[in-house]
Amino acid sequence: MYNKKFMINQNVFVALLHYPAMDREGRNIITSFTTMDLHDIARPARAYEINTYYIVQPVDGQRLIIKKQIDYWLSEEGMRRNPTRNEVVRLVKLCYTFEEVLEDIQLSRGRSPVIVGTDARKYPNTVSYRWLSEEIEKRERDFLLVFGTGYGIPPSLIGTFDHILEPIQGAGDWNHFSVRNAVAIVLDRLLSRNRC
Repeated sequence: MYNKKFMINQNVFVALLHYPAMDREGRNIITSFTTMDLHDIARPARAYEINTYYIVQPVDGQRLIIKKQIDYWLSEEGMRRNPTRNEVVRLVKLCYTFEEVLEDIQLSRGRSPVIVGTDARKYPNTVSYRWLSEEIEKRERDFLLVFGTGYGIPPSLIGTFDHILEPIQGAGDWNHFSVRNAVAIVLDRLLSRNRC
């Protein structure tokens, strides 16, 4: 079994926001959790050896579903059934709010993280993958990568972030990925041993 304190990128954290999120008209909403959010983000989180993957969901009914899944895969039965699933789910923490995520990182690391948002648009404080990757590799600061659901992170929150990571660019001008795809692509571009 792995030991989290020896993970290479223990200064990197991921947060998936189900709240606040936006609908297509730009109103603040709470989005629903899907089981794929748990497994398909926890797997690359483990592969790229990040510290913690936070799921932010304030609705108690949704939290119950998430907690049941986490508890099952962390149980003895879950470990017997699928040891690798047990290992990736150990990286997951469920929080009510984004502020709770920041408090947890501050408590565990003794310092506040640099907050890096993700979006399909560019902002004045947009940074490149190369810059962020080099900053992470210095191991001098902690970095929280924030991913939105629905139609993205509301401007009122994204405007408080230290940086916004440049949008994912494919072969053409279409760049609307599922959040699960986006997390995997971003972690690969930032942390992969075979990145360009």
